[in-house]
Amino acid sequence: MDSSEKVVAVIMVGGPTKGTRFRPLSFNTPKPLFPLAGQPMVHHPISACKRIPNLAQIYLIGFHEEREFALYVSSISNELKLPVRYLKEDKPHGSAGGLYYFRDIIMEDSPSHIFLLNCDVCCSFPLPSMLDAHIKYGGMGTMLVIKVSAESANQFGELVADPETHELLHYTEKPETFVSDLINCGVYIFTPDIFAAIEDVSINREGRGNLRRLSSFEALQSATRTLPKDFVRLDQDILSPLAGKKKLYTYETNDFWEQIKTPGLSLKCSELYLAQFRYTSPHLLASGDGKKNAKIVGDVYIHPSAKVHPSAKIGPNVSISANVRVGAGVRLIGCIVLDDVEVKENAVVINSIVGWKSSLGRWSRVQADGDYSAKLGITILGEAVTVEDEVVVINSIVLPHKILNVSVQDEIIL
Repeated sequence: MDSSEKVVAVIMVGGPTKGTRFRPLSFNTPKPLFPLAGQPMVHHPISACKRIPNLAQIYLIGFHEEREFALYVSSISNELKLPVRYLKEDKPHGSAGGLYYFRDIIMEDSPSHIFLLNCDVCCSFPLPSMLDAHIKYGGMGTMLVIKVSAESANQFGELVADPETHELLHYTEKPETFVSDLINCGVYIFTPDIFAAIEDVSINREGRGNLRRLSSFEALQSATRTLPKDFVRLDQDILSPLAGKKKLYTYETNDFWEQIKTPGLSLKCSELYLAQFRYTSPHLLASGDGKKNAKIVGDVYIHPSAKVHPSAKIGPNVSISANVRVGAGVRLIGCIVLDDVEVKENAVVINSIVGWKSSLGRWSRVQADGDYSAKLGITILGEAVTVEDEVVVINSIVLPHKILNVSVQDEIIL
């Protein structure tokens, strides 16, 4: 790639209507800022973008309020020494429509290539090698793909690619019958030609709407039910129609991949990112042998401001956020403990997320089976929940500001 050519990255962060499956954790923080392995969800794709050669700018596009992202955007820009900018949509435009809506800003640096990433995807983001493959293919776009089990494939976009040329031949979103075990990872790279392709969808949709209005009253009614012309979905409106036309290609990853749909899956993704830190950011992982510091087992992140008693035992797969206090004899396994939580002496937390400012009493127990995809497979305590001494909470979701003085199991406490 010519060193004069510039690349920009766009990360789609959605909006408040998108994080509903993430409640009660999305009540007081936007889903993209929820911490996985101690870093906001969106931090992982952003830091992966740092490895892209000739990167000029990173844009976050969504319809969250700007004030919710202002602090994070300024701190991450300073930390990575890279311009990161949040662009707020006036309304949802779809995954491709949002890109098109801000086309003039995205093209300010005259980039030759545009990365498009979804914030709620957890993977190793092999962006530089994906860029090399994309340039070699010479098409308009390249998408990251992965093989999954045939049983789970229909939850995602399934695709067929040419095994030799890697061209995308067929694409269908969440099919009812099995098409392929290759799925779309939600990570793309495009040339600026993508904007013309999105514009064509809008023009065709407007044209179809006008034809319908002329034909009959029923057709007029159906036209009003169609999508607005500025709402363009990348998968159904761009990928499906352009498959098999020598414009789109695939790049397969053999690393981990997960979509962060629910709090349960966020716990799994935190584990995947902690394991990746061993290779990418070993300095972020805690260590301790139980003498001067708490005994650490496996991959654990502990924020520098947290205070953990040396007799506690932490890990594997534990992330402890800012200003957390962990008392003597505490045992933490497979959990995310959010800011300002107090875990008192001899409490146990297993396969759970403990919300901001919560308090767990002495000898209390907060745990779950650890089935990441089941509705009550992990226990979630919302913000400022108090679990009193010796109370046991199993496979339950507790909404914010509750006080639990009796034990509960398999319950949603509203």
